[in-house]
Amino acid sequence: MQDNHPRHPLKTKAKVLLSSVFGPYARDDAFGSRQVNPMELYHNQVTRAQGVFSLRMFHRSFGLLMIQANMDAPSTLLDFPDLERFEAEIRDNHYDIVGISSIIPNVGKVKKMCELVRTHLPGAALVIGGHVANLPDLADRISADHIVKGDGIGWFRRYLGQDDKKPIRHPQVLSAHGTRILGHSLSRKPGDTAAVVVPSVGCPMGCNFCSTSNLFGGKGHFLNFYETGDELFAIMCELEEKLQVSSFFMMDENFLLHRKRALRLLELEQQHNKSWSLYIFSSARVLQSYSMDQLVGLGVSWVWMGLEGKKSRYRKLNGIDTLALVKGLQAHGIRVLGSSIIGLENHTMENIDQVIDYAVSHNTDFHQFMLYTALPGTPLHKELQEADLLLPESAMPPADTHGQYRFNHRHPHIHDHQEEKLLQDAFRRDFEKNGPSLYRLIRTMLQGWLCYKDHPDARIRRRYAEEMQPLRTTYAAAVWAMQKWYSRIDPELAGKMRLLLKQLYQTFGWQTRLYAPTVGRYIHFAMHLEEKRLAQGWTPEPVTFCEKKPARDGEVTAQTAPAREQGLPQMVEAALVFSKAN
Repeated sequence: MQDNHPRHPLKTKAKVLLSSVFGPYARDDAFGSRQVNPMELYHNQVTRAQGVFSLRMFHRSFGLLMIQANMDAPSTLLDFPDLERFEAEIRDNHYDIVGISSIIPNVGKVKKMCELVRTHLPGAALVIGGHVANLPDLADRISADHIVKGDGIGWFRRYLGQDDKKPIRHPQVLSAHGTRILGHSLSRKPGDTAAVVVPSVGCPMGCNFCSTSNLFGGKGHFLNFYETGDELFAIMCELEEKLQVSSFFMMDENFLLHRKRALRLLELEQQHNKSWSLYIFSSARVLQSYSMDQLVGLGVSWVWMGLEGKKSRYRKLNGIDTLALVKGLQAHGIRVLGSSIIGLENHTMENIDQVIDYAVSHNTDFHQFMLYTALPGTPLHKELQEADLLLPESAMPPADTHGQYRFNHRHPHIHDHQEEKLLQDAFRRDFEKNGPSLYRLIRTMLQGWLCYKDHPDARIRRRYAEEMQPLRTTYAAAVWAMQKWYSRIDPELAGKMRLLLKQLYQTFGWQTRLYAPTVGRYIHFAMHLEEKRLAQGWTPEPVTFCEKKPARDGEVTAQTAPAREQGLPQMVEAALVFSKAN
């Protein structure tokens, strides 16, 4: 079979720049940024109504990091630059290839960056990838030489004349940075943040709204970078040593679906006495196919699970009692992030309150709400397009099509932008009914400790002891501050927090009883300062990363720019930091 894949004439001698789109990201501008859609996954889609209790953090562009790690050519990775920083990079340096990754709402930024590359590096090959590649007319919107849909690692390896069958080299990177909650930036000590592991890309479940599934071939298609538990175990051991971590965020759409690989990893953890914590994505059906002993033994301590919506048409939830499943996981200390959709076909203004109440009744530790959104390339988009139900771009531009604002189609029952208020109501009701996610998380962690602190397996006892250590100190202090905060505004919720604090005192003794009110007063004061910052429009922006890799086996050198913020000046960082952010 003839290989028609493009090849760069310089092969691995080509100098490559990889870049994410430019910031700032949390303001309305002409390029596609929106204040309502910041670069903070949790604050944007999960804890957005929680004010000072909202979990604020940023995540690296993991796809670009994976590509750079597997590229034999000299390369520079520019992550979260502002426009001036990106232009300076291409003005002051020579590159033969420029690769840009983006999501669809930022297509306007991609267009601007392509224009700048054509001006400053007219001879460079322009490669565009990421979710923006799902746009069917992307080639008409921007000036690019290549649009890559799907596997960027394999594409670049072939483009540079490398062997695309060689094992995937995994980058050494933490799952988050710039984490902040209750007015404090969290600890940056080694081991306080989970490492990222990317076992595969794509999702075989193929939900009709899933852009990720479509990007890698649709229903039934995915790409395993690591087929076996042995391969994963070796990577995790390397990350454990180099990054000094014992927790791992498995960036896999349905990690437990690959049962043979997961159980082999469990076997190796047991053989080598590894007390690791795993944060995973999983469908409810697959999760339920494992015993609790297997989940706990594997180290599953946090799971992101689709709940979609009551009576949804998704078979992955058929016959699953998600209320009982969530409660059962939490009883064993496994924190749950539930994900629900607002605006499914069967949702009406008459039943939407029941839909939201059902989602809220799960009392998950975190809850994501998203609008039912027809992203280009997905089966849902095609279905609505054929039914002539999609809104024109003049009414709903790509910059606003991100699931946290309005529908990009005409809904059969919800009209006149009512969905905007419904989405806000869902976040608000979950927060008011169940309290801050931090409170829920601490409650679940305590359940896990009480369940496993005397477990006969020393490996499991050790994991829970390490993972639950903050309950004795900083988390207890946070509960003290939260119950004081709520004492005047919600006595019922404050009473629940006082009960949790009492349980922490009874469990951990006099040191916790002394520590919590002492440090809690400081946290409570910082919360009021943070509330004022937020009221005046402050919002964080990610720092800029610039990482250079000279050649195939060269060491990556990193430069990090100062953090960018909007609104108020930087508040003096608190002396107290939280540990073990989840």
